[in-house]
Amino acid sequence: MLETTAAPAGVDELIASLPPSFRWGVATSAYQIEGAVHEDGRGRSIWDTYCRVPGAIDGGDIGDVACDHYHRMPDDVALMQDLGIDAYRFSVAWPRVQPGGRGGVNPAGLAFYDRMVDELLGRGIDPWVTLYHWDLPQELEDAGGWPVRDTAYRFADYAMLVFDALSDRVHAWTTLNEPLCTAMLGYYRGVQAPGRRDFGAAIHAVHHLLLGHGLAVQRMRAAAANPVQLGITLNTSSVSPATGSPADVEAARRADGLGLRIYLDPLVHGAYPADVIEDLEVRGVRVPVQDGDLAVISTPFDSLGINYYFSTLVSGVDSTGRTVDADGVPVELDVRYGRPVTAMDWEITPDGFTELLARIGRDYPGIPLVITENGAAFKDEPDETGFVRDDDRAAYLAAHIAAVARARQAGADVRGYFVWSFMDNFEWSYGYDKRFGLIRVDYETQRRIPKHSAHWYRDTIRRVRGA
Repeated sequence: MLETTAAPAGVDELIASLPPSFRWGVATSAYQIEGAVHEDGRGRSIWDTYCRVPGAIDGGDIGDVACDHYHRMPDDVALMQDLGIDAYRFSVAWPRVQPGGRGGVNPAGLAFYDRMVDELLGRGIDPWVTLYHWDLPQELEDAGGWPVRDTAYRFADYAMLVFDALSDRVHAWTTLNEPLCTAMLGYYRGVQAPGRRDFGAAIHAVHHLLLGHGLAVQRMRAAAANPVQLGITLNTSSVSPATGSPADVEAARRADGLGLRIYLDPLVHGAYPADVIEDLEVRGVRVPVQDGDLAVISTPFDSLGINYYFSTLVSGVDSTGRTVDADGVPVELDVRYGRPVTAMDWEITPDGFTELLARIGRDYPGIPLVITENGAAFKDEPDETGFVRDDDRAAYLAAHIAAVARARQAGADVRGYFVWSFMDNFEWSYGYDKRFGLIRVDYETQRRIPKHSAHWYRDTIRRVRGA
């Protein structure tokens, strides 16, 4: 059982202003928790491959077992019920459902998600399905991956395999999680799977990810026999210039263009931002738009997921005074606010969260927002029983939930909040060292131990609901 705790002082009134209809949840992703990568016909993903690249993952960690959620799912769902949440956001592993990224469904793989949906509903928790959280089947990457147009069509086919099986019970659907990370970290920076470093390929991936989203939304909407909520999740940051200098202001504009507007403008307005297109042309890169693409990409959707962790200050001048780097690319240098940081070395900026949500509500009106990820990694120190007194995480969550409430008061239509993450997990290139969970996972025994922040979150939900 979860113990009772008091909410941190100073934010109670704001959090209490959230309406009874506000949704409360937790989030995970398939590769980070499921394990069982060789079971029941699952195919190989780009993360299975990337984890074997020497030096790619801190500590040489791999996701083969992760949190063993594939075998422990019913007990994990019972823990979610103890938290008092009303929704659980999880992703479906594409290579588990369609091992090679083409062709028919793998019945054994799909059956896992069928069982989980029933388990969740049986405990009063709504399933929120994310169709793609980075685990592209390796066969599709071998054929070119997201920089190749065909992958968008393969994604829409896969989406329908899942939708046809689960839409009788699942109403909330997210097509893609964080296309920015897929494109820029995976194909340009090379710090996530598949580990490529090609800016042009990354921009092509951006377009094909958005095209895949639009194709999937069109097909799911046409096939829906019941009311559904269809959306996409973006990871976004409030970007500001470090100073008022022209170089810093320009750097912030460029960062905002490639970090937010290159996604939201075509999704909402049906066009890529003109200034971003000009910036890309200067770098010799063209967005591979074909006739009709933007109409598909801007297919109306029902909600926008926002993943937020920090805001960014940007300078357009490096330490040597240059505004252009050795490759001729304009400088965009992150500058510190001087705030406390998490274990990820990310500065804690809840005020930027309010600014971001208010800005999206203002610039892209009429779209309901859901916070699909927000949370923090800290250096958790378990006691002799395994319990973690993570006051820092509880304070982080309180400050950011209050920031959401402030944004609502400023007019942002935010309707729900999901903590990242439900439990400690495989944190991508950081391996198992970074812990974001409300639930501690002892990776040697797979024992789950609710942390102080889990107790706080449960009690906060109860207070808002008046329970």
